[in-house]
Amino acid sequence: MLLFEEIAFRETAIGELSLRRRRLSAEGEDIWEIKLNDGYLMSSRFVDGEIALADLALPMARGEKLDVVVGGLGLGYTAQAALRDPRVGALTVVELIPEVIEWHREHLLPLGEKVAGDPRCELVQGDFFELARSPAGFFFDQPERLHDAILIDIDHSTTHFIDPASVDFYSVEALRAVSRRLAPAGIFALWSTDAEDPVFLEAMRECFTEVRVERVDFDTPYRDKPAFNLIYLGRKA
Repeated sequence: MLLFEEIAFRETAIGELSLRRRRLSAEGEDIWEIKLNDGYLMSSRFVDGEIALADLALPMARGEKLDVVVGGLGLGYTAQAALRDPRVGALTVVELIPEVIEWHREHLLPLGEKVAGDPRCELVQGDFFELARSPAGFFFDQPERLHDAILIDIDHSTTHFIDPASVDFYSVEALRAVSRRLAPAGIFALWSTDAEDPVFLEAMRECFTEVRVERVDFDTPYRDKPAFNLIYLGRKA
């Protein structure tokens, strides 16, 4: 019985990227992991927070045929959760690492066919933070396009970054730029794996209304008590 398999490996501009599948026991479910160098970008073992990011944000959105942007593709759990909402008419997922998009399109990942194959979903390779702050937004040919919700799952938290280049994103100035890409009453949501950040919350309150933080608890074999993620939520005034 094969308990570990490296599905794909690439040398990229930001380091060694690998897609792995492992089984905790001969009878157990497969665990899918994306690693960058020695760190884990994503594991299918703990996805409650990624799913909750969409499940908490989208019910706040108003109207039908919602236009939604997700920053960060990963294993696809936030995208899949968003696509389960029948009101979502268009989903744009912005992912920095082209290999991650490729793995979904080639159906190497369990959710690849459901996400990449959904006609409502467009996978876009690019720097979410840069596009969010650009005058044209996420579509250079549609600079006036606004979105009903923008959901972000990229860094580990507002103070624990995958890439130091994103440090400036969690500021009032950057959040105001994101707000300009939202339709009136549009929803901003951000996933975090760290404790509540009062500085970031204050920045959100300067840019959004109805600001709140939801805690998502989940069991882990590595701790005696549940672990948690946080979802920051706000609405454009």
